Amino acid sequence: MTGILSVVGTPIGNLEDASPRVRRTLGEANVILCEDTRVTARLLSAFDLHVPLVRCDENVIASRVATTLERVEAGERVAFVSDAGMPGVSDPGQRLVDATLDAGLPVEVVPGPSAVTCAVVASGLACEHFFFEGFLPRRHSAQVVRLGELAQVPGAIVCYESPRRVAATLASVAEVMPGRRVALVRELTKLHEEVVRDEAMALAAQIAARDEVRGECVIVIAPPTADELEERRRAATGAGAATLEDAIRDGLAAGEPKSALAKRLAKAFSVPRAQVYDLVVAAAEKGAPGA
Repeated sequence: MTGILSVVGTPIGNLEDASPRVRRTLGEANVILCEDTRVTARLLSAFDLHVPLVRCDENVIASRVATTLERVEAGERVAFVSDAGMPGVSDPGQRLVDATLDAGLPVEVVPGPSAVTCAVVASGLACEHFFFEGFLPRRHSAQVVRLGELAQVPGAIVCYESPRRVAATLASVAEVMPGRRVALVRELTKLHEEVVRDEAMALAAQIAARDEVRGECVIVIAPPTADELEERRRAATGAGAATLEDAIRDGLAAGEPKSALAKRLAKAFSVPRAQVYDLVVAAAEKGAPGA
């Protein structure tokens, strides 16, 4: 008789969001694998459950796989949770699920709250299609490059961010996609849940003016218009620009970040990136529109 690995979604703020099935599954488990034993211990205490906890965060999950498979094969019920929300969404839990399925052992998903879907709905933006990015790169240069890539996505974009970095990240969004509508959704399901929406530049300025931002944050960026997608497609292929200098001028006029512009045009015109970047900087210093 084999056991089962139960991937359990836990509340992201409001404990009342835990379904009866979530509580029953956790209570029936022989062991619970979790990111932080202190966080999960508080959750179990609130539910009056007493189950052994084993740390299983990104630093140790690889070393837990073999033992977990042995437990399941021996007939134990193993529950896997993140600190909040659905495991496997922007965390390394998928590795454990993948290994369990490869071993031919059963896996069940016990649904629970997810900040991704909650934020998409709460934003009120058009999200018929959306792309979940997770956390953006921390360095500004890498962040704007990645946002430049995401700007091509024909749907909404959803990103996680910490309250300490959210103002800087919104500034990067405004730099790359100044005309997009953006929603900042924070403290989901909690007492001080908030949704703030505006065009990217206005929202970035509003959040930067705050003394402090608290709570985990989700950024939802509205989909691009058909005109914006076409403009970006033409820019990416160099359409409408007869020379490299024309393409640089057009890119600066459109407000494209210098590093991203140099990377794109180096590929489009088969010119070394460093050489293109020098030309971009020189053009910007001469007062090119949008510099």
